[in-house]
Order: sequence, then C-alpha cells, then structure tokens
Amino acid sequence: MNFPLFIAKRIYSDKGDRRKVSRPAIRIATIGVAIGLAVMIITVSVVLGFKHAIREKVAGFGSHIQVYNVQATGYPICINDSTLAAYEAVEGVRHAERFAMTQGILKTDEDFLGVMLKGIGQEYDTTFISENLVEGSLPQFSDKKTKYPLVISKSIAKKLRVKTGDKLFAYFIGQDDVRARRFTICGIYQTNMKRFDDQICLTDLYVTQRLNGWDSLQCSGAELLVNDFEQLKPTNMNVLRALKGQTDRDGNTSVSYSITEVYPQVFSWLELLDVNVWIILGLMVSLAGFTMISGLLIIILERTQMIGILKALGAGNGSIISTFMYYGIMITGRGMLWGNVLGIGLVLLQQYTGIITLDAQTYYVSEAPMELNPLLILLINLQTIMSCAVVLLLPCILILFIHPARSMHYE
Repeated sequence: MNFPLFIAKRIYSDKGDRRKVSRPAIRIATIGVAIGLAVMIITVSVVLGFKHAIREKVAGFGSHIQVYNVQATGYPICINDSTLAAYEAVEGVRHAERFAMTQGILKTDEDFLGVMLKGIGQEYDTTFISENLVEGSLPQFSDKKTKYPLVISKSIAKKLRVKTGDKLFAYFIGQDDVRARRFTICGIYQTNMKRFDDQICLTDLYVTQRLNGWDSLQCSGAELLVNDFEQLKPTNMNVLRALKGQTDRDGNTSVSYSITEVYPQVFSWLELLDVNVWIILGLMVSLAGFTMISGLLIIILERTQMIGILKALGAGNGSIISTFMYYGIMITGRGMLWGNVLGIGLVLLQQYTGIITLDAQTYYVSEAPMELNPLLILLINLQTIMSCAVVLLLPCILILFIHPARSMHYE
C-alpha cells in the first residue's frame, strides 16, 4: 500500500479534516487554481479567435498570396486558363483567381466618393464576401460581358446614402479623357475592416479590364489561396520558384508576395497579442502557485503535531513530504476540474450566444471571437499541474525542520 497516498487521502477527505483553519485554506487554494486556469483558457481562446478572425478578413480581400507584374502593381500581366492551372499545380496552393483594379469616383445627386474598383471573374472565390453580405445578393461575376453590377460596403452606402437596387454613375479619369459608367448596386457587405470597407467595391472583371484599356487576358494580378496558412511562407517560396524564369505573352515577369508581406503592420500587430498571452499566463500561473503555497503552508503548520508523531513512529522526511505533495496535487486537481468547466463553459457560451459584444470600429469584430483548441487546453493543464507541483516543494521544506519531541507540545 502507498502509505503517503493513503495519509494524503485521509487528510483531504472531510472525515479526516474537521479543522477550522485548513478547510478555508483548501477552498481558497482550490478557487485560486480554478480562476487562474479558467482565465488562461479564456485568454488563449480569445486571442486565437481574434487572430484567426482578423486574418480571415485580411485574406478575404487580398487572398493568401498575390502575384503581380515585377515592374509595379499598376502594370498588367497576362493570365489565361493554363496560367491559373499552373498556379494551382504549385505545392500548397488550393485555388487561383484573377483580378483587375482601377480607381474611380462614385457620384450621386448629392455626394461623391473616391473608391477602388476590383474586377473579378467567374472563378473568383466569393465565400468571404457572401458570409459578410448584409443586404442584397452577389451577381454572377464575369470576364466576358457585363451589366455593370456593383457590390459596395455598408460604410460607402451610408456615406452616399444609397441602397441595393439604386443606380449611380462612376467616373474614371484616363490620360486623355474622363469616362462615365452607370452601375447598379446589387449587394452591400460589411467586414468592419475600415481600411477595406472604405475603399473596395466589386464588379465584373470585364469592366475593369476595359476601363484600364486592357484586353481579356490582361489583369492586375492573381490571388492564390493556400491549403495551410501555417505553411504560407514555404508555399510562397514554391510559387516564387515556379515563377522564376517564366514570362507571359507580352514578355513580362511576375513576382509573388504573401499576405503578411502586403500588410505587415496588421500581422505585426497580431503577433504582439502573443506577448500579452504569455504575460497573462505567467500571472495566472503565479496566482495559482501562490494560493497553493499559502494553503499548503497553513495546512503543514496546523498539522505540525501529526508530522511529529509520524516522525516518532519512524516515517522519514521524504515519506511525509510525499504525503503533503499528494495532498497539494489533489487540491490542484480539484481546482483544475472546476477551472476547465468554468473556462470552457464560458467560451462555449460566447460561441453560441455572442453575449460579449465589441465596438466593431475599434476591434474589427462585433462579437468577442473565441476559439477552443483542445491541444492548447491540454498543454495549459499540464503546465498548471507541473508548475503547482514544483512550487509545492517550497512549503514542504518546512517539514525538514520539524522536531518530533518539540512538535508533540505544538498546539
């Protein structure tokens, strides 16, 4: 029989512990561990959810990898179906699509606004825009013909005071002339990413190609979606190797940029969130450790007489220390159980109800995004119990200085 474990169970059980001081100490230590673990789970879930939400919004507008003319983004490159197939054949690339950009001015009877018009074709993945569509519907984008459809953001619609179904003129300034086109608003989206919502409008690829004076093969570039965002950098290197030495119909060479290179400030900001996570994890582990140290120290002091008797009966310091280590781990385990229930429960509550709302203009999302990661939760639990086990050794050192004879008179 494991004697230290048996004694620890007896001390931990209600029948074996009727003392007025140690019982509140146990409760405080349990609550400290539970709160610390719950906060760590919620913190990691919030940061994961927030990073992924922002990343998906940025990638929704700019994809994961962008291919441009090596001269500059304003110069076209020729992309046909075989070129798209070649991009998709690159290891790590899931989908390839064309786009063409041009600048224009949207004008109503009362106001006008400068925008960036993004033309897309039928192969374009519109999943992101569909998920963020708040009014109207998406047209069938085409590179062959057009009815001049327009998808604008809610912020643009608010500034121009227009709605779906309205028609408005757009003016485009060329080198020698000003061209006007009449568009019909088909849909309104809202992503809460101000830098995109205030500028980007979607229309047919055919429209932007003609406005730029390009033929049906010329585009601003291609957007590539990857299978695994964590492998973005090596996938982009694969694309660069595929582009090396290749030229298009007009003899132009292309270069690719990952989304983290196109918008470095956004992803640098997201990386700073990891620093906050480590700070909070450290603080919460310290909280759990201090509550466990103080709780176990009170218990050891209260049971000085029992420790003296065990030593008098022949129990060694190692055996008695093991007893209180088992006891501390039991308290930690109970606190971790309640911490997991509380932390995971609150995350699930937010996921299904969205009870915690945020200012979308500040945080880019209207609800606090939370994402459960079972592996990270397991690692947090292992880190917590290991850290608590280490710090529990500190109060147990007091056992080494307890003398059997003197402890018999301890009250």
